[in-house]
Amino acid sequence: MEFQDEWLQILRRCKDNVKLRIQPLFETLSEPQPDLGKGAGGDSMKAVDLAAEKAIIEVLQQSNVSFTLISEESGVIEFGAKPRQCYVTVDPIDGTTNLVRGLPFYASSIAVSSEPVLSSVYAAMVADLFHDTTYMAHVGKGAYRGDERIAPSSRLSLDDAVVGLDLNTYRVREIAPQVTGLIEATGHIRHFGANALELCYVAEGLTDAFVDVRGKLRATDLAAAWLILREAGGLITTPEGDALNVKLAPTEKVKFVAAGNPQIHRTILKLIQPRKRK
Repeated sequence: MEFQDEWLQILRRCKDNVKLRIQPLFETLSEPQPDLGKGAGGDSMKAVDLAAEKAIIEVLQQSNVSFTLISEESGVIEFGAKPRQCYVTVDPIDGTTNLVRGLPFYASSIAVSSEPVLSSVYAAMVADLFHDTTYMAHVGKGAYRGDERIAPSSRLSLDDAVVGLDLNTYRVREIAPQVTGLIEATGHIRHFGANALELCYVAEGLTDAFVDVRGKLRATDLAAAWLILREAGGLITTPEGDALNVKLAPTEKVKFVAAGNPQIHRTILKLIQPRKRK
């Protein structure tokens, strides 16, 4: 892959700097962490999240980019003389709990857009920080894992499919009836704990679909993976099958159904439609 786009070069440098800046913190991750308050997205902030965010900002400023940052941690901040010329939506560490517990599944997610809405994202990166794997995409240029172009699964049946399903919510009793049919029909249900990276697994064909109907996931979590999946050739919509286009903001919540191909996508949509009360 020979992307000449300057943004993709910047995003690669962001990944390298994040890895560099968070590495010194690994030795104390298992110890009690200081209370740093709540981030803009509502989650408790940890030192590793802030270090990753700072690393991304450092690279952007060194690259003389004017931008508006949209971050789960610090919220919306303008940088440079023309901050509205582009918007950089980041989840500095996707899967912080995994990282803190030593589980090898966490990433950094960065999306670049012309407006603060999902549909205007034109460059994206999700970097698997443990396995040193980088997923990238640019509008019209496809999606890549490292230097290899990726494509989603063509599997049509749920019988032997691997489907990601996020049930991580205190409201699980409310949403369980909506996904029971999907669970019963699917050969293998999974959830790894870093949703941006799980969407990239759908883009690459490692899994066949990923479903999140909780209304808990933030737009900042999936902005980059949304483009990567679409450029790979996959589908991602609302649970009703409509186009997924939301405001890019730390507090904006989303529900989605992502799949490798239209047939398995349609099958899942039919299975998760809310059941009418008798």
